[in-house]
Amino acid sequence: MSVQKIKKNSGEPDDFEKQVANELLNLEMTSNELKASLRNIYITAAKEVDCGNGRKAIVIYVPYKLLKSVNKIHQKLVRELEKKFSGRIVLILGQRTILGKGYSRDQKTSGPRPRSRTLTAVQDAILDDVVYPTEITGKRTRVKTDGKRIMKVYLDPRDQANVEGRTETYAAVYNKLTNKQVVFEFQQ
Repeated sequence: MSVQKIKKNSGEPDDFEKQVANELLNLEMTSNELKASLRNIYITAAKEVDCGNGRKAIVIYVPYKLLKSVNKIHQKLVRELEKKFSGRIVLILGQRTILGKGYSRDQKTSGPRPRSRTLTAVQDAILDDVVYPTEITGKRTRVKTDGKRIMKVYLDPRDQANVEGRTETYAAVYNKLTNKQVVFEFQQ
């Protein structure tokens, strides 16, 4: 029943992914305002990420082509899913592909590797997805004397009331996904 809401490229979905897909299907059946929007939406993967201090976050991956339609209902969908999975913050990310430097095209297509498929572009896009309803207003990279890099990300101060409690979770999830240290601040 919930299998129609999850389409993996390889392998079978695990129990957690089935649970998330089942909740999406239940939302589609019960919620009048989300019903039409959720009809064509499915997920490709779901993970539970430990954020430290006993907190957990749920990362849901949707296909990149569906990300725009998911973002239209993002706030309502996240609110409903956070009610279902009590005590956990839900993040929705686009499933993106990274192509290596040695990428060579096949015979039919030619040209260089698309800029949107580079490691840097994908990591920047993940950062945008993690903080989605809020916009990023600036970024600074601080390199300490021991060589450690910390990226400071400045968020839109208009959304400070909604996002302030979530910034530690955002930083922990981004660190797990990209292995980069990040600090979120609000620009004055």
